[in-house]
Amino acid sequence: MVLGFGLVSLAVDAVSDGARPLAGPLLAQLGASALAVGLVTGAAEAAAQGLRLVFGPWADGTGKYWTFTIAGYALTVGCVPLLAVTPVAGAAGLMLASALIIGDRVGKAVRSPAKTVLLASVAGPVGRGRGFAVHKSLDLAGAFAGPLIASAVIVATGSLWPAFAALAIPGALAMALLFRMRGRVPEPQRAAEQQATPNAPGGPDTPAALGHADMPAERLSSEFLVFALSAFFWSAGLVAFGVIAFHLTAAVDVPVSAVPLVYAAAMAAAALGALASGYAYDRAGGAVLLVLPVLIASIPVLAFSASMGPVLAGVLVWGAATGIQDSTVKALVADLVVPARQGTAYGVFAAFEGGGALAGGALYGALYGSRPALTAAVAALQAVAMVLLAATVVRSRRRPFAEPGPEPE
Repeated sequence: MVLGFGLVSLAVDAVSDGARPLAGPLLAQLGASALAVGLVTGAAEAAAQGLRLVFGPWADGTGKYWTFTIAGYALTVGCVPLLAVTPVAGAAGLMLASALIIGDRVGKAVRSPAKTVLLASVAGPVGRGRGFAVHKSLDLAGAFAGPLIASAVIVATGSLWPAFAALAIPGALAMALLFRMRGRVPEPQRAAEQQATPNAPGGPDTPAALGHADMPAERLSSEFLVFALSAFFWSAGLVAFGVIAFHLTAAVDVPVSAVPLVYAAAMAAAALGALASGYAYDRAGGAVLLVLPVLIASIPVLAFSASMGPVLAGVLVWGAATGIQDSTVKALVADLVVPARQGTAYGVFAAFEGGGALAGGALYGALYGSRPALTAAVAALQAVAMVLLAATVVRSRRRPFAEPGPEPE
């Protein structure tokens, strides 16, 4: 089932990430200014993160994790191909394209907390670290393939709109697989009941087995809240790829047509980072995440260099950090929170990450012209993140239920 969720994410990320690099050029063709492009794409990313704070608790409250998962995927699969009609929509084309671009990312917010709860439920037998790592590597394979598919269609046709239309194919495949899985994977409440025994997958000392018996069910653990705070600080230092792409074209003279290839290389590095950290997590626990602030602190040193070699190295480090953040980090969230509150937890966690990303965007925008100041600011943020992350690891190990995943065989 982990593989099934990974294949769905592969196909849907091919749709979403195939379209994301083209959002700016499409809006520009429809008459948008640079400010309008920034506002639309910024609002889309803000929606992708911030709205999880709404949909995570909503999924927990209803217990209908599959409903939110399917609805979120359907929103993305529907919005992206419809971008193909915006060039012929006349005066309404710009507004329609803006709504569809934001709708794609709203779909991400709708499905992510619920889908992650489902994934955490089925990943127990293989280990959450490995389960999230395998899922993320497949997810990133889609993020790698999507821009290449779109670029190939554009080269073949000479137009943007056929690329969006072509992305309907992986979207349809994803929905077919998702509905097939729906009949085979139960809602997490049933899975949690099955795991609440000494012989449950993940062992007797996992949160699912013990049910956090010494913790009120309505509260998120203090370890989780410290972990979420650390995520704010590391996210504030993790530069958005759009800023790196700007530097590539403005300061390193990389052709715009080559930027998707650089992004694809970053996604390959993200897959490797997710796999390596996920397997290490199941053996060493949350301590493996201490590498994340170190990686993030090195990104401005490398990625904003004036020469191509260090910049490419920085892009690969950025990819590895992104892969760890989007996979193994979620495994620790699942091991710090009772199953009945995991949807809420993922929503809260995403809100902290989104707030950090928003602050980081302002930071990079203000200090881009002063590399030493930017490097120092990111290093300071990562030092705080490291302290909070280390505190999370130490405090979680003091609780008997905080051991992640099964013991290695």
